[in-house]
Amino acid sequence: MSITPLPDRREEPARRPTREEAEAAVRTLLLWAGDDPEREGLRDTPARVVRAYEEFFAGYAVDPVALLERTFEEVEGYDEIVLLRGIRLESYCEHHMVPILGRAHVAYLPNHRVVGISKLARVVEAYAKRLQIQEKLTAQIANTINEVLQPKGVAVVIESEHQCMTTRGVHQSGTVMVTSRMLGAFRDDANTRRELLALIKGQA
Repeated sequence: MSITPLPDRREEPARRPTREEAEAAVRTLLLWAGDDPEREGLRDTPARVVRAYEEFFAGYAVDPVALLERTFEEVEGYDEIVLLRGIRLESYCEHHMVPILGRAHVAYLPNHRVVGISKLARVVEAYAKRLQIQEKLTAQIANTINEVLQPKGVAVVIESEHQCMTTRGVHQSGTVMVTSRMLGAFRDDANTRRELLALIKGQA
């Protein structure tokens, strides 16, 4: 008995619109908002918005794994916490496409090798410059550092304000959302976790 194979239902990746199509979409939104995209103050707005989006969402063109591939092994046996505290974070809510602004704290426990600290900040930026929710962003940063560096532990803590809450909806300005992802020793060892949190607060 012959078996008829099921059709391949995998969808083709969506075609990326041209710059002209993107600018036309912005003009449509301006019309929908009730304004005239041809008036002097808005005539160049579609082009400006598209250029801004190239900056806002530059993370889609960056490979976070590649950022961490160069490491250093001459660390004289250093195996204590490495913490980069207060990394400025600018991301964008995938539900409303408005900013998420805050700080990220990234730590790891080296396992015979370390990475340049600027690379930690760049990994944060690579994932932040995409449409995000904070929980996923936190996990992506931690998981990537853990997979590439294979340290004894990784921790990521993000504190941020979501403008989807402050400028619309419930209008709760000053409200801060905190998320964390603890892996390895930071998850398993309460003393190591307490030391990290004290370092983040500047109390160690």
